[in-house]
Amino acid sequence: MPSPILDRRTFLKASGISLALPMLEAFGKVAETPPKRALFICNTLGFYPPAFYPKAPGPDYEPSDYLALLARNRNDFTVFSGLSHPDQGGEHACEMTWLTAARNPGRDGFENSISVDQFAAEKLGSVTRFPSLSLSSDGPMSQSYTGSGVMIPAMDRPSEVFAKLFLQGKADEVEREKRKLSDGRSILDSLGDQRNRLLKTSSPTDSNRLDAYFEAVRQAERDITEAEAWFDRPRPAVDAEAPRDIPDKADLVGRIELLFGLVPLAIQTDSTRVISIVIQNNHGVPLVNGVEAEHHNLSHHGRDPEKIDQLMKIERAILGCFADLLTRMKAQGEAGTSLLDQTMTLFGSNLGNAAAHDPRNNPILLAGGGLDHGSYRTYDTGDNTPLGNLYVRTLQEIGIETDSFATSSGVLDW
Repeated sequence: MPSPILDRRTFLKASGISLALPMLEAFGKVAETPPKRALFICNTLGFYPPAFYPKAPGPDYEPSDYLALLARNRNDFTVFSGLSHPDQGGEHACEMTWLTAARNPGRDGFENSISVDQFAAEKLGSVTRFPSLSLSSDGPMSQSYTGSGVMIPAMDRPSEVFAKLFLQGKADEVEREKRKLSDGRSILDSLGDQRNRLLKTSSPTDSNRLDAYFEAVRQAERDITEAEAWFDRPRPAVDAEAPRDIPDKADLVGRIELLFGLVPLAIQTDSTRVISIVIQNNHGVPLVNGVEAEHHNLSHHGRDPEKIDQLMKIERAILGCFADLLTRMKAQGEAGTSLLDQTMTLFGSNLGNAAAHDPRNNPILLAGGGLDHGSYRTYDTGDNTPLGNLYVRTLQEIGIETDSFATSSGVLDW
């Protein structure tokens, strides 16, 4: 007699305690639903607004110059205008708050808050080897921040990311890493023992700083425990060669392509369910045909037609990389659906008008997630709707029960 198909939400219960069962063969693989994920991609120098936004809203909008590059996936994304975080500014300081929505970046005394990717990673827990991945096209600067406002360094070497995700490592290397974890735990334990003594003799200001510091210590301890749990589990095997890093910072497109190429692999193998990618602004003169000036300089075009023409060449190249990513994720099947349909993919920028350092009216595009897409949605460009409302919707769609995030005023529905 065949074994019955059990409900995934079956629980073991005793003495008032409930323990959710792990995924078992008896649950029936046919009924297994692939998990939802979240992908956040930010181009920190914005997009030239006239080339990004359609002229009229609705499902029948005529594609703009940039959106025409995404024509293959038109029904897989929604375009938004009139969204931003309140109380931003400080020239490029809003780069650090695009995922956090913390107010007044760049001002004296500013303290950042948790980013939406890390909020999601904390709520999802250690269901994957890596609760989140923070990637960058150049350098360790990321937009990912812990609950105590500490930046999580980004990984900018695709070969290193690939190795962490898929290369097993030799036995002696694994043991060496285990010892490092053990040493780290010992150091953290000793620091924790000193906490009460320090707090007794500290001023209120120092006590607040120490609380933030020890919260970071506690997070490190949790990270160590989670890492130990995954050490003896084999990494997934993928039919792909390790990428070769591009040392030339000017090859912006090549670097983006390598990072984007890792996304389907990480998602398909369920190595992580939360990814953030930041496209930095410090690549010098990008290796793009027809471009002869630095990207940052061109973003401050002063309405110079020649500069705008070069800027648009760079931004078309970035949009082209994103178009290819959407196509690959849409083509990759997964349990009767696709990687794109299972991944809330948010693409945009912290600057609505980079030429004026204006953080309002962020260019935003949301793809995938199995939502009803294909429209251009407009909100008040004078009194913007909080971008956090879209973050709340994203969190809800990946299974996180919340009705608020940072400066949100509700949930964005359409």
